[in-house]
Amino acid sequence: MKVVVGMAVVVGIAIAAPVAGQTHPPQDRMTTALDRAREVGIPVALLESKIAEGKAKGVSMERIAAAVERREAALEKAREALRGQPDADDSLSVAADAVETGVSDAVLKAVAQSAPRDRRNVAIAALTELVHQGHGSQQALDRVRDALKRGPDALANLPADAASRRGPGASGRDGDTRGGESGTPSAVPPPGRGPSSGNGGPGSGGASGTSSGPGNGRSGR
Repeated sequence: MKVVVGMAVVVGIAIAAPVAGQTHPPQDRMTTALDRAREVGIPVALLESKIAEGKAKGVSMERIAAAVERREAALEKAREALRGQPDADDSLSVAADAVETGVSDAVLKAVAQSAPRDRRNVAIAALTELVHQGHGSQQALDRVRDALKRGPDALANLPADAASRRGPGASGRDGDTRGGESGTPSAVPPPGRGPSSGNGGPGSGGASGTSSGPGNGRSGR
């Protein structure tokens, strides 16, 4: 009897092992991400646009699913960092770009609190661009705060000014030359369109090279 039981256990493990190692189909993963977004109050349009963009470009469903999962996680972090801010949903997309570029939660929260509501998206976009260029989060935050004191133009031109001081051909952390031959971006990218690395994939904003949502950084509500 013990032998029979032991064999049954071995057979059960052998059958269960492949099942445990299986991954969920891409469509199921995207559905799960959308359900999670609804659960935490994130506008699903911010993820649905990512799916549509990937399909339009002929990107594999596996890559689209990975991009959507990554974006949903970034949007959750962005929502937490913006908690308590007026019209926080309007900044979710551009804040998610910052998260995916590597801006720390504390710094994202600090810049959102420092900037007036009408300049918050531009301030976050400038911060994101600086971090993408290779500046540390805290250093980028200090520069954005200084630019905020000097006015809208100083804020909008901050990434270009920072890049020009590094000299022609300056590149971001991912090694991509910025702004063509001069290596200098002209200004802050429109809120909601993170720094691009030009890979053409369906990934998120930030270093992935695709837009993260509506060009004005609004949540799509």
